Amino acid sequence: MNFLDKFRDPELCRRLLELIHKESKGVRFMEVCGTHTVSIFQSGIHTLLPDNVVHLTGPGCPVCVTHDREVAAYLELAARPGVTIATFGDLIKVPGPKGRNLKTAQADGADVRVVYSPFDSLELARKLPDRQVVFLGIGFETTAPAVAATLKAAREQKLANFKVLPFHKLVPPALRGLLSDPEMRIEGFILPGHVSAVIGLDPYKFLGDDCGLPAAITGFEPLDLLQALLFLVRQKNTGGHEVVNQYRRVVADAGNPKAMQVMYEVFEPADALWRGIGTIPGSGLAIREEYAEHDAFRALDLTLPEVPPLPGCRCGEVLKGKMRPDQCPLFKKACTPATPVGPCMVSTEGSCAAYFKYQLDA
Repeated sequence: MNFLDKFRDPELCRRLLELIHKESKGVRFMEVCGTHTVSIFQSGIHTLLPDNVVHLTGPGCPVCVTHDREVAAYLELAARPGVTIATFGDLIKVPGPKGRNLKTAQADGADVRVVYSPFDSLELARKLPDRQVVFLGIGFETTAPAVAATLKAAREQKLANFKVLPFHKLVPPALRGLLSDPEMRIEGFILPGHVSAVIGLDPYKFLGDDCGLPAAITGFEPLDLLQALLFLVRQKNTGGHEVVNQYRRVVADAGNPKAMQVMYEVFEPADALWRGIGTIPGSGLAIREEYAEHDAFRALDLTLPEVPPLPGCRCGEVLKGKMRPDQCPLFKKACTPATPVGPCMVSTEGSCAAYFKYQLDA
């Protein structure tokens, strides 16, 4: 038997669903992880919940939350002579100003390379000493430690032509930003497993202590998700506001201290732009002064240009849980995975792409 099979047991799933249906008095929950988004849709949980358990998709897709101005900045950098862009593949088709993306930039002669690890981009810098190799630092706390370790290696190896464009985002400050919106009505959170494996439980404690909301760190299998939902239902019924770690087989309460240490040795908290939300204080990571020669902003004199939002794209409302993907007038019409108008249809973790793939109907 596969280890994960027991977390997909149909009978146990059925029992948990029965309890949720029996006990729920209504709860609006948000998940803030792209993998959770896909897992909920792929497993069919979205269609099996009682009507009074409302699922909101949040800003849990790192590609999706990358701001229009950030996309414009890396496209501008890609067009410069002597620059090689190294990126994960999910950024290639993210639309920027005038419908351009890294794929069209590549067609126009830009040197854009897809890598599978930030360390691959370090090897590129070693092989291309006459070019500035810029790795696009996109992602949450999950990927930031590896990028930080790569920057440390670049400094130790004196690879001055290696740069990082730091667009990393931090999840806990984003949750504060969401809850500061008076229009948001969130009654509980399912918290990201991958991020939590790095940061642990403590950074979320404010959800219960300050905001009076229950929340659960959980995994990605049906039993994980249903157990977390039953916890939220029961906490909502009793007025509870506990934040728990349901995903103990992977996530330690203390997270990964070594990963956090290397991350904050190289990066420091900074304000960051989020698509659809705007600037959230302390929700990003800037490269520390000691590593300034590897900071694409400082070393290559790059700024974030002012650009108009993507015409017609409603990704911002989707990321804030204020709109379902299928409520966007472009969904399945002008906007499809083959012809994406916005990033939520590009990324495999995007809400719009998940809705499209699994043919969800309201």
